[in-house]
Amino acid sequence: MHDTPDQVHWHEPKAGENAGYGKFKRAPMPYDRFMEAEGVPVYRGIGVRRVQDLPLAPWQRLGGRGSYIQLYGTEGLWGLYLIEIPSAGALNMERHLYEKVVLVVEGRGTTEVWQEGQAKRHAFEWQKGSLFSIPLNAYHRIINAASAPALLLCGTSAPNVMNVIDNTNFIFNCPYTFSERFSGAEDYFKPRDDIEPDPIRGLAMRRTNLVPDIVNTELPLDNRRSPGYRRVEPFMAGNRFYLWIGQHETGRYSKAHKHASAAVLICIKGKGYTYTWPEILGTTPWREGKADKVLRQDYEPVGLVSAAPMSGDWFHQHFGIGKEGLRITAWHGPNNQRSRKAGRPGEQLMDYGAIDLSKGGSAIPYHQEDPAIRREFEAALARERIVSRMNPEFYQRPPAEGEAVMGDVM
Repeated sequence: MHDTPDQVHWHEPKAGENAGYGKFKRAPMPYDRFMEAEGVPVYRGIGVRRVQDLPLAPWQRLGGRGSYIQLYGTEGLWGLYLIEIPSAGALNMERHLYEKVVLVVEGRGTTEVWQEGQAKRHAFEWQKGSLFSIPLNAYHRIINAASAPALLLCGTSAPNVMNVIDNTNFIFNCPYTFSERFSGAEDYFKPRDDIEPDPIRGLAMRRTNLVPDIVNTELPLDNRRSPGYRRVEPFMAGNRFYLWIGQHETGRYSKAHKHASAAVLICIKGKGYTYTWPEILGTTPWREGKADKVLRQDYEPVGLVSAAPMSGDWFHQHFGIGKEGLRITAWHGPNNQRSRKAGRPGEQLMDYGAIDLSKGGSAIPYHQEDPAIRREFEAALARERIVSRMNPEFYQRPPAEGEAVMGDVM
């Protein structure tokens, strides 16, 4: 059969040939087409120094000005967008069958939330640095209470839903009420500070649907990423969307560790930079002459970086070089973080990124990291007139099991 101008026919391969093109361009997914049809910019990259500098355009559906952000490595895993609310204005009322978390970049205001058939609207106030979540498929309206524009950064599970259902009318107009997510309780948006162990890994968790100020909220000691590191996981609105807030002490930096794509780190206090490189480059890419393949993203509030921007496991390492500690919030989207991924129920897992490579984890201990990392960090601190607090003992090799060390009884 032969091709005609109005129709292309499939041709069976000849003996010794393979069917198909061999090479082809990746087709856009439903969520990609949805973003393009919205008429606002779509920013793609490994990160951005400050989201405040991204271009915005009028967004008819939402009623403000905004931009989509699709960092490399997050495609299909979760979505991100920036929306500006006009001064003393409000966004359009909406509801949707995907989860949404909101970080206030600038401004102050209120949000109204209600369910189908509910006469009463639940309202709460927010300010710069507030973090809140909209219950699944609940009606909501976000209002700017100030004379200057407000700016919100929103993470969603829209790609996960749209790439399966591919019907925006259903996604935005489904009448179903998820009462188990939002029953209309009076204290639903009352901030809660109680800390409990998360049921999977035993890390510090806070059950709250609103954090009034994540920039200054108290964080419990964690120590998993660097000495003195602090961290908490807000569990919000019954979401599968996973996130946490963490802070490294001034003059100290994180161990490098590796994992697959999904996590985006958002700088909310201090300033710094992240190095990220594919696992195939090994643990010392500078020493091996492969520094040109290492990616770097600098940031300040509110900057972003994709921890693993391409396929496969990527090492990444975060450095605060400001006079105050580097505080970040990491957003993973739904069902992407290693402890939340699907697998065999009851399978034994480990806190992979917090355990050194020599012990079966994915973290590079300080004594095994590329020497260029420490040199660059100390030089960056010197330029900022900050003293390093990376104590020399952090770089000492710990004794192997049974090895005699100073003070051992011989």
